[in-house]
Amino acid sequence: MLKYKCLILDHDDTAVDSTAEIHYPAHVEIMRQIRPTHIPVSLEQWFLKNYHPGIMEYLKDELKLTDSEMETEYEIWRDYTSTRTPGFYPGFLDVIHEFYRRGGIVTVVSHSDVDIIRSHYQMSKENGAVVPDTIFGWTSNADERKPHPFPINQILEKYQLEKHEVLVVDDLKPGVLMAKAAGVEIAGAGWGHRISEIETYMKANCLIYLRTIEEFRDLILN
Repeated sequence: MLKYKCLILDHDDTAVDSTAEIHYPAHVEIMRQIRPTHIPVSLEQWFLKNYHPGIMEYLKDELKLTDSEMETEYEIWRDYTSTRTPGFYPGFLDVIHEFYRRGGIVTVVSHSDVDIIRSHYQMSKENGAVVPDTIFGWTSNADERKPHPFPINQILEKYQLEKHEVLVVDDLKPGVLMAKAAGVEIAGAGWGHRISEIETYMKANCLIYLRTIEEFRDLILN
């Protein structure tokens, strides 16, 4: 019997190695085009901006991008995400496939676009990947995306789940805030990056902090 009936998975840097491969290079290109005199933050700093205050807050409040610049930012980001495919972390899809084979429900809540997330799973389907039926991605409505609990509440209702039957797996603070607001457990995904400030927060605020895919497997399958 599975410990959890449903997984609510983050995507970027939990399932796929996408920040280093796609999102950060996109940001560097964005800054080159719209703020050529501004030196972009480093990759580690970019992770930290994702962690706190959040990318939208960083772009609007710190960089103070205009509405026009935000449109350009999205266009460049969308071009990068739709033309480049990040790799899943080794062993991740095997764990998800086995969880699904045993009757588990696999869902995704992320800040990437839904069609992009689905395409990553579909392109890996020949290797046994499960394509999640329910995916919540980026939306301009802040009340329907992380860290708001709306996606989790929708998943609980759709699958008639109790809160203790669900586990969120995420690498950053927005996932923690979402899980806490919804009253469900969260496991910290620590295999995508090793940044002490983020690691300290996740250890303090998650049910468990998982350093490897093997630890993830043990938690949900054993």
